[in-house]
Amino acid sequence: MKTFTAIVERDPDTKFYVGYVPGFPGAHSQGETLDELQENLREVIEMLLEDEPVQSTFIL
Repeated sequence: MKTFTAIVERDPDTKFYVGYVPGFPGAHSQGETLDELQENLREVIEMLLEDEPVQSTFIL
């Protein structure tokens, strides 16, 4: 299992959480909740790694 660190902020206008993973160009997403953001970031990283399933945890 890999661990990734995500930088997360809450957008004051939309109230959505937005985050990115340093070291992964293009690895950014948003979500209404932290859980949704985490799942979205996991999907983005899987796509960036092309067909390598990612079992990971995030430090938010």
